[in-house]
Parts: sequence; C-alpha cells; structure tokens
Amino acid sequence: MMEELTSTTQKLAKGYDTLQNMEDVQVATTPKELVWQRDKVKLYHYKRDTPAKAKIPVLVSFAMLNRHDVLDLQPDRSLMKKLLEEGLDVYIMDWGYPTKADRYLTMEDYIDGYMNDAVDFIRKSNKVEKIHKMGICQGGTYSMIYASLYPEKLQSLTTYVAPYDFDTDKCMLFTWTKYIDVDAMVDSMGTIPGEMIDSSFGMLKPSMNVSKYFGVMDSLEDKDKMMNFLRMEKWKGDLPAIPGEMYRKYIKDLFRDNKLIKGELELGGRKVDLKNMTVPFLNVYATEDSIIPNESTLAVMKAIGSKDKKEYAFPGGHIGVFVGGKSQKELAPAVAKWVTDRS
Repeated sequence: MMEELTSTTQKLAKGYDTLQNMEDVQVATTPKELVWQRDKVKLYHYKRDTPAKAKIPVLVSFAMLNRHDVLDLQPDRSLMKKLLEEGLDVYIMDWGYPTKADRYLTMEDYIDGYMNDAVDFIRKSNKVEKIHKMGICQGGTYSMIYASLYPEKLQSLTTYVAPYDFDTDKCMLFTWTKYIDVDAMVDSMGTIPGEMIDSSFGMLKPSMNVSKYFGVMDSLEDKDKMMNFLRMEKWKGDLPAIPGEMYRKYIKDLFRDNKLIKGELELGGRKVDLKNMTVPFLNVYATEDSIIPNESTLAVMKAIGSKDKKEYAFPGGHIGVFVGGKSQKELAPAVAKWVTDRS
C-alpha cells in the first residue's frame, strides 16, 4: 500500500508539472471560412490548397445534441481533414447555441428551413444542380428525412451511426425516451439544457465517467496523451441547448411512435416517404455502438427506394467512427472514394 501511495503521489506531482506547462486546449483547427448564416445557424467551407478530386461539393451535418468539433478534434484525429486530403470539397453546418428565444423552432425549421437553405446556397454558389450530403447520428436521421423530401437536390447521401428504427430495447436510451414526460420538460423549460442530455448519456455507462480518470493517471507525464484527453473533455463539455418544440417532435414522433420507418412521419403537412429517397446511399454503422443499436441503423436499407445502396461496418464504437485510428486509415478514404465515384 505504501508503494502504491508513493507511486501515485509521484504521478500527481509530475502530472501537475505537465498541466502547468500546457498551452490552451484547441479543437477544430482545420482552416475554414464562414460563407452563410441564417439566425444562429452558420455554414462553413473548409479551405483547400489544391483543387478537389470530386467536382460536386459535400455538406456535412452533425447532431444538434453536441458540437461538430469532434469531427475535427485534432490534426491527426480529424475526419474532416482526412476527407479534404482524400479530395473532397467539404462544407459543414454549425447549428449554433439555441437560447430560450428559440424554444419554438421546429423540426420543419431545421430541415425545411436551415438545411434546405444551406443546400440551395451551396448549389447556387458552385453552379451545380445537386450536392453530396453527409449526416452524423441525429444529423444523419435529419439528412435522411431531407433526402426523402428533396431527392432532386442530392447526388448521394452518406450517414454515420444514425438511428432510423426506434422500436428496439437493445439500448437504455431508446427505452427511457418512451417514458419521459417530454411535454412537462418542454412546457416548463422551453429549451432542453445540454447538461441534461449529457447526464442521460452518462447514465448509459455510469462507471465510465469515473474510470476515465483512473486511466488518465497513467498519462499524466505524457503531454501529448494529456492533450488528447483534454481535447475530448473540452468537446464533451461544450453542450448546446435543444429547442423545445423540435425536441418534443423528435422524442414523440421518432423515439416514441417510430413514425419515420413506419412511413407515418409528417413534416410541414407532407408525409415523409422513405421510398422517395432514391439517391445513392452509404450507411456507416459501428459494430460496437452502445448508443445507437445496429438494428436501428440497418433497418432503413429495406425501407428506402435507392437501388445504389451499401452498408459499411466500422469495427468500433459510436465516437470511434470520428476519432479512432481506423477512421483515419480506412473509413475516411473508403467514404471519400465512394463519394468521388458518384461525382
């Protein structure tokens, strides 16, 4: 016990020295420029030093529950940077930080409004009729809905770890959402605090928030490993609120009533028919995903109207799709080639 205590004390002392000499923790450092904005929603265009191999640009949409910075966490763990290196011309949506003034924004506002306006801006500025669309997690679900309503504007659709069929009990998150009093939450708070959403995800694996600090003890002397840890912690702590009315429909119509896969979802008075999603489709899922069950992601393959459709099984977890080593070495090049071949 004395040896363990002495060793731990030495690690803490050296770790203190390491942290004292740390520079500011920076994420999302790949150069990009703001090219469009509507209300709090912004559109950025990543800068390229060389012409893109794919002549048709790509629009990426991340989930609204977290920031898109995890897609560009650091130079050697950046899905966006790797897609650029593989020859894609990439734009990314920034959903911003909703406030109580945005409590009445709906799913229609985000899909028919902001997303569609951004697509039209890219089409017009690049003088193309169609663009490639990519969506991650909730952003993938919304991109699928968009592609079902506006297939004529898309050249292809790629989604990563996105839920489509919510009729499963393989994940506690899917079970909880069927029983929460979403009306009371929205009516009382207006917007749903990001901290509340984060605590829900934390309860999926309660030990993880404790065990990660035991693991970091062995990295206190390694500045690079510590910086990796701090970048991820900075991203995890950056928690936008969710507009109440959009959240109400998201929980009720998707998680609770499973209307998308059933063909019963309505957006702005129109039925969202997945058979109308006829553009080429690449469906990326994580084989060890503990947040979005594989059966939820894969169920869409039989529901859509696309003839050119492919599954990509990523050997890892939900977040590993964006920041893992295999994401850089294997996934990003494969996705870029699939998109380029359809440009």
